[in-house]
Amino acid sequence: MPQEHDVAVIGFGPVGATMAHLLAQQGLSVLVLDREAAAYHLPRAVHFDDEVMRVFQGIGLADAILPHTHVSPGMRFVDAQGRLLMDWSRPMALTPQGWNASYRFHQPALEKVLRDGLATRPGVTYETSTEVTDIAQDAHGVTLRTTAGPRRAAWAVGCDGARSFLRGVIGGGMADLGFDERWLVVDLILKRPRPDLGDHSIQFCRPERPATYVRGVGDRRRFEITVHPDEAPGDRLPAEEVWRLLAPWVSERDAELERSAVYTFRSAVAARWRDRRLFIAGDAAHLTPPFMGQGMCTGIRDAANLAWKLARVHRGEAGEGLLDSYQAERVPHARAYIETAVRLGGLINTRAMAAALGEAPEDGPVRMESIAPALGGFTTPFGCPVPQPVLADGVRLDDRVGPRFAVLLRPRAAAALDPAIMDRLAARGAVLVADAALDPWLASLDAAAALVRPDRQLLALAADAGGVAAFLERF
Repeated sequence: MPQEHDVAVIGFGPVGATMAHLLAQQGLSVLVLDREAAAYHLPRAVHFDDEVMRVFQGIGLADAILPHTHVSPGMRFVDAQGRLLMDWSRPMALTPQGWNASYRFHQPALEKVLRDGLATRPGVTYETSTEVTDIAQDAHGVTLRTTAGPRRAAWAVGCDGARSFLRGVIGGGMADLGFDERWLVVDLILKRPRPDLGDHSIQFCRPERPATYVRGVGDRRRFEITVHPDEAPGDRLPAEEVWRLLAPWVSERDAELERSAVYTFRSAVAARWRDRRLFIAGDAAHLTPPFMGQGMCTGIRDAANLAWKLARVHRGEAGEGLLDSYQAERVPHARAYIETAVRLGGLINTRAMAAALGEAPEDGPVRMESIAPALGGFTTPFGCPVPQPVLADGVRLDDRVGPRFAVLLRPRAAAALDPAIMDRLAARGAVLVADAALDPWLASLDAAAALVRPDRQLLALAADAGGVAAFLERF
């Protein structure tokens, strides 16, 4: 049976929409299927980082997303007496990725930008109010039975959330990483200014009832408060009980209650991310407590990792073994973030303070640094994002390179490079960039050139111009 589309993406949240953008950018035809009629109108995820903004830049939407964000100065952990235990402040200057380290956002606004962008991108079709009820695959493609009739694609990617249908089809279940707690999530819209709440997110490490405060975009504020076992047998609390729990910080005079719901925060990783032509990404592949704000970020990284690999294999430019590297690279990376979030959850609950803080200095709070793990199978700096400087002509690196491999060179190395090697690299689809703005980074690695993947991860280094020829064996 012929394929109607190259890839079917199941799920139209931020991860699914980003996956569709990245695949279409690689020239693939994409069908997006979602069982809901429209994007969810209330906030869920509220944070993304510089690496994710760089992905949005790569699909041409960062400038449209930026007005819907608030740059966050970071997070503080305080005890029941208000003493600062740990400070995770983030730099307000741009990071080496070319963006701020931490952004707060309103998910409905982000989803609108992503969906509006897909509406104008060639090669993308999306069907809402369409549920996938069965999937079968053969040597040539995937047949999806849906409530709107059968659909056919060469590959399918499930970005269909924590209760993923496609994960069930792939099988294997999920490995529990040890966190399972019920929390009340409350979204508020301020009626009057409350600058005393602050711009930092605050983790209130209170033994009787741990809580989190998040400064959102504009007048939006979020509180997350633990729920005791004997409370809220369903997923709701009466409004008067919600306001009672919020009383230490805000009252009905201060804010309007936009949404409150009880969620179970879990930590888990799927055992299998691929079955031949089927893949999962985002919450379908992993679940993390929210204490690092990395749930959606991890899913966007999944999309960035998988999309270019799927495109190369589909075009016949690489063998299917490349697709096996998706789970191998992403699982250890995702676990690093999830396990760190679990440790922070222990600190917030004051049940694992020593494990979270380590040896606390006597003269002040612990200073937390953001983690930056390498992808599975790599050792830093390989398998990590390369910096994004502004080049001599004022163009940012990623805007010059686009969704392709890149060879980044110090100008002196470029001048010594064999033209025949340059031609062969270009014929493979690599973009060569020689610019003095790359000198400091390459010099710090004692390198003259670097090979960078389409997802901006460092793949290889060369000590001199002669070593660049070896890049041809790496992609």
